[in-house]
Amino acid sequence: MNKLKQIISKNFTGFAYFYRHLRYRLFVLLILSLSIGILDGFGLSMFLPLLQMVGDTGSSSSGSLGNLNFLVTALESIGISFTLISVLIIMVLFFSLKGIASFFSYSYRTIIQQFFIRTLRENLIGSFSHVNYKYFVKADAGRAQNAMSGEVERVSRAFQSYTATIENVVLVMVYLSFAFLVDARFALLVAAGGWATNFLYKIIYKKTKTASRKFSKDANLYQGLIIQYVSNFKYLKATALLGDYARQMIRSIRQIEESRRKIGILNAILQAIREPLMILIVSVVILIQTIILQAPLAPILISLLFFYRALTALVSMQNNWNQYLAVSGSMENLVDFQKELVSNREEVGQLNFNALKDNLKIENASFSYANEKILKNLTLQINRGETIAFVGESGGGKTTLVNLLAGLMPVDEGIYLIDGQDRMETNITSFQKRLGYVTQEPVIFNDTIFNNVTFWGERNTHNLHRFNDALKQASIAKFISELPEGDETMLGSNGINLSGGQRQRISIARELYKDIDILILDEATAALDSEAEQMIQMSIEKLKGRYTLLVVAHRLATIRNADRIVLIRQGRIEEVGSFDDLMKKNLAFNKMVELQEL
Repeated sequence: MNKLKQIISKNFTGFAYFYRHLRYRLFVLLILSLSIGILDGFGLSMFLPLLQMVGDTGSSSSGSLGNLNFLVTALESIGISFTLISVLIIMVLFFSLKGIASFFSYSYRTIIQQFFIRTLRENLIGSFSHVNYKYFVKADAGRAQNAMSGEVERVSRAFQSYTATIENVVLVMVYLSFAFLVDARFALLVAAGGWATNFLYKIIYKKTKTASRKFSKDANLYQGLIIQYVSNFKYLKATALLGDYARQMIRSIRQIEESRRKIGILNAILQAIREPLMILIVSVVILIQTIILQAPLAPILISLLFFYRALTALVSMQNNWNQYLAVSGSMENLVDFQKELVSNREEVGQLNFNALKDNLKIENASFSYANEKILKNLTLQINRGETIAFVGESGGGKTTLVNLLAGLMPVDEGIYLIDGQDRMETNITSFQKRLGYVTQEPVIFNDTIFNNVTFWGERNTHNLHRFNDALKQASIAKFISELPEGDETMLGSNGINLSGGQRQRISIARELYKDIDILILDEATAALDSEAEQMIQMSIEKLKGRYTLLVVAHRLATIRNADRIVLIRQGRIEEVGSFDDLMKKNLAFNKMVELQEL
């Protein structure tokens, strides 16, 4: 069984990929396609006795169907004689049943396509939600966005084309089987004709697959350019670089459209040669059957019906296969992306964390990034309820240390203990649920204030009480109450309708709403003016003692009243103490204070 799975995975990658997501549903689709072909074949077979009916007798020879005579025998065994009326009724019945089967087949294909795309999107979101942070900071944002939006849509088209190809393969096999029963020589001619055209299609398939891979690569690049275009718009606008960047995007667009043009032309070639090839093979078959093989007219006409059906299914299969190849690059890209997400899944311990009871502690901890050691042999204990500030020169490792304390990354050397429990044994998700995080660039969603703070919580009495309490703690309640639409005010993209200080206080309110133990403020006042900084500082003072506060500070005024200040230089902890202690015994800290004129 494992050997069979390996063969299928290696030689039928498309089937293996769709089967992993759909399982038995693919076989149900095959059975429905088979039933359509068989019912259509039986219906077409009824034309032969009609053609062979002679004069006004209104009856047909029981042997008129040749090797399909079993159908006549079966019908006669249940008391149905072969007359004009009975043959017509049987024909209508078969084609009616075919119509019903077609309805179920197309409906079922739509249902499983929706199931497939929904499952694919949910799996991608689930996998991306569980990747480790170290992988994320190195990941290509454009590729991630393209994979979860554009590539999924193209894989949806790949599914349509692939299942249509399977259906046509089944139909070709069914029609060839019926043709073989009517005339074995005819079946061989159809097979020979289909095999002969395969050489031309192979060339087109190869070119299409190459263009598809290039299309996916260019689409990844373009999505990355879009993300940067939007996030850096202010800078590009202020420095008159929008035009230069736009030209870079236009070059990327042209590369994408060139790949799309190549794929379109190759598909156009397939569409253009479809009918001429069909008529050519039909003409050759008629000549061979009538002139060379001296076959009678009636079986030839029925053979042509089967031939036409088989050839139509064959050409449709080739066209659908080429359309599948046109988006197969997207499927390969998505498969690789999914594997990447799985291989970089974050390791989560088994021990749940409920609340911080004692302390956070790192011992002899080191951390490296891209073969460069960022943090070196750090030892630090943070007690519950303390306000700890981290200061030092830019690039010294402050934010990296806070990221480690937040559980975003594990230490490379040493140990990190959460209430005496190893971080690697702790269910880090349960720990992070008790943690708030406010960055220099506050996270604001394009929605109402209420939804931003409650994270789309239900608007009930309990949540409203928590919401209003969080606003008061963040010193933003008065401002919101004075807005015309109150907490239903839309904040716009990234909080464009608010000042920097207001955005920060709403971010703080969101973290306080969550019922946390630890609040991290990473350069939360660095981008604010003096008045806004003072407001945030007042908010922090209100929270002191109620939460364990970890404050990364560039402006030292915000951490003057911290319980302890940790001075970090070149990835090492140089000094730990109160503001006054560090002023007395550390020249580097003293100089930092003097430069800020505090």
